Amino acid sequence: MYTLHYAPDNASLIIRLVLEEAGLPYRTALVDRSIRAQDSAAYRAINPAGLIPALETADGPMFETAAILLWLSDRHNLGPRPDARTRGSFLKWLFFISNTAHADLRLLFYPSQYVPTEATVGLHALLTARMIRHFTLLDQAANDHPALFTPPSILTAYLAPLLRWAVLYPVGQTKWFHIAQFPHLARLVTALENSPAAQRSAAAEGLGSTPFSAPIYAIPPQGHAT
Repeated sequence: MYTLHYAPDNASLIIRLVLEEAGLPYRTALVDRSIRAQDSAAYRAINPAGLIPALETADGPMFETAAILLWLSDRHNLGPRPDARTRGSFLKWLFFISNTAHADLRLLFYPSQYVPTEATVGLHALLTARMIRHFTLLDQAANDHPALFTPPSILTAYLAPLLRWAVLYPVGQTKWFHIAQFPHLARLVTALENSPAAQRSAAAEGLGSTPFSAPIYAIPPQGHAT
């Protein structure tokens, strides 16, 4: 059985969605961000980077969201096999979501970790323009590669929380984003959130009944989202 180290409405949600959709047995271990448990010696022994998520497996602990997803995909046949013709497309979009879209979204949410205060306004403008381009590319990819993106899909399980967070964060600075601009992505996340697996995930983390199409701030039964 896997152990998912998580905090509500964090990147661990992506892994939870995949585990639930695949019907894989797992338990959760809360990483309490309110006391910065991610910096504790116990958690750093699992993920030395001190980031969420981490997944404990029979082969040892794993971290980095895309690495966990790819490992689960290969181990449990959740995506194209290494010799499949669609493998290249799967990999390029998985790592575009991880290395480009998710990375830029993190910069957008935590600008003070990267630039001085006086530079945050300019950084926000730069990053929101980049995110629009990223989501536009992904919207087209979803239309071009329905077999890769139609739920249950690792790619859409990764994308849905990113789209959710773009609606909510940074608090008071989200007017740049409207999911209706991306009709193919909107359709996919609506289909995903209506699945029993997504509803279980949303209930576990206090995300409401429309966590991706009409997000609200998390009210988790335990732990803290920020």
